[in-house]
Amino acid sequence: MPIRLSNLELFSVAQRVAEHAASTPNALAVRLGSECLTYAELELRSNQLAEYLRSLGAGPDSLIGIFLERSLVSVVASLAVLKSGSAYLPLDPAVPADRLAFMLRDSEVSAVITREGLAEKLGAGSWNVVQVDADREKIASYPGQVFDTEANANHLAYVIYTSGSTGQPKGVEITRAGLENLVQWHLRAFQVSSADRASLLASVGFDAAVWELWPYLAAGASVHIPPDAARTDVELLRDWLVDEKITISFVATPLAELLIQAAWPSSTALRTLLTGADTLHRRPPQGLPFALVNNYGPTECTVVATSGAVAPAGGETRQPSIGRAIENTQIYILDGEKNQVPHGTAGELYIGGVSLARGYRNRPELTAEKFVPNPFVNGTGSALLYRTGDRARVLPNGEIEFLGRLDDQIKIRGYRVELDEISSVLDSHPEVRASAVTVAEFDDEKKLVAYLVLIPESQPNATTFREFLQSRIPDYMIPAMFVRLPALPLTNNGKVDRAALPTPNGNTLPEQEYVAPRSPVELRLAELIAPLLRVERVGVNDNFFLLGGHSLLGTQLLTRISETFGVELSLLTIFDHPTLAEMSGEIEKLILAKIEAPIASQPAGDYR
Repeated sequence: MPIRLSNLELFSVAQRVAEHAASTPNALAVRLGSECLTYAELELRSNQLAEYLRSLGAGPDSLIGIFLERSLVSVVASLAVLKSGSAYLPLDPAVPADRLAFMLRDSEVSAVITREGLAEKLGAGSWNVVQVDADREKIASYPGQVFDTEANANHLAYVIYTSGSTGQPKGVEITRAGLENLVQWHLRAFQVSSADRASLLASVGFDAAVWELWPYLAAGASVHIPPDAARTDVELLRDWLVDEKITISFVATPLAELLIQAAWPSSTALRTLLTGADTLHRRPPQGLPFALVNNYGPTECTVVATSGAVAPAGGETRQPSIGRAIENTQIYILDGEKNQVPHGTAGELYIGGVSLARGYRNRPELTAEKFVPNPFVNGTGSALLYRTGDRARVLPNGEIEFLGRLDDQIKIRGYRVELDEISSVLDSHPEVRASAVTVAEFDDEKKLVAYLVLIPESQPNATTFREFLQSRIPDYMIPAMFVRLPALPLTNNGKVDRAALPTPNGNTLPEQEYVAPRSPVELRLAELIAPLLRVERVGVNDNFFLLGGHSLLGTQLLTRISETFGVELSLLTIFDHPTLAEMSGEIEKLILAKIEAPIASQPAGDYR
């Protein structure tokens, strides 16, 4: 049954948490390792912080930044902002300083919740800074009683910044009506109860975190936060899900495709694995002990717009669909004249309904371009439709098949990336005259490739540009390969002809000054890494991640290291020791320990 927006306040997440705190105060709400919060503790601490925020001027449609890592405190802070009547803006501490500064200025936050050690990274601004540790006593002085938020369905719930084609990210404004629709649909669609144990894996600033948190707190279930090492390692994540007895989890598509191929023990409590954020290529194998559900939805439509269970591999050979529209959501497949196309015909996917964003923060022209009048409104649909830029068609069974993009926007490991944003940053480099960025696919692995027209006297290497980008854009937006061209190929209308860009092979820029491997371990490890990252050679000082590696490729490297050297390295070790020399040193330590172990275990004087 569709929700009635007039009853939004009655069913708000904040109200439900208060009800659970009253009825089951000692029930587990959030857990991270040995740290836990009960519903009574979550209610008290969020109410106290909400009252403190109100004393600083928080209220409906004001925006408060949350500059914290994934933690119990970040959950408290997010709930407190909603309780104060304001909207929250998640800010990832890992984001480059320039990008953080832009988001703070552009969003016009009234306050930022952070902690000691992070506060100095915010720089100077007109916002109030609330440090959850330094201001602990001040916050705890507030009584923390239940109160009315004064916010209604049309006020903002949160703002999330996504990649933008102009070279700067854009803030998507999501209303409380959209959030509440997502929560209530999710509770019914997946029959969530207080007995459920859910995971919170998504990065701060990724809108999937919204979906991983609020439905479960609304249901009185417990939310479990994994250690960072388990978030990207297939085996560690599987083991954590089993050990924590997680019953429902969201995992981004690239990692989910690996998880469904893993061996699962009979003790698995997981009943539903939700996935999305990229194209799903694989179906689950027969006998998987849980259901796989594929989901689709731009940030502009409150996380999820369509959803559907994926049938196991076997009789069905078609690529998995993205399901059907969720409650209070309308899906239209239109041609260039905004006419509906027949079922089976490809067109652009438009979305309408309760979950539509209010628009882009401080971007009225872009809002008008992307949120267009709904020509099909008949009293039951929304007045506006969101143009996704995605191609799709309706299948004979009524499900929707995703067919790719109409423009240069792509998804990389679940993140939405505007290729022109990367080009815009590259163009600001003093040695770059022009640039273009495209995506190439190698063995189902998407990699970003940058094509550069440089000043004549430039003698750069790829590392130079990676380090330049690293301080300006997130890691997932940094190209894996850089190709130098005398000029960019252009179409007849003067646009970059991406189809005419050469295939990246031996024409890529070299890395930093090459230092050849010096030991057998370094040499063999270089031979493992080079084909994995599709580079010609790997030197002693080359960094796995700056060469284009990421956590999923790191997991594959771990398997090859185990098979080659007979030792087990962890993904965390690769993060801490990313160069060839450092990684080889860790492998040599493990090999030496393995050799010495039998000797150390013999009794003194026993030389048999």
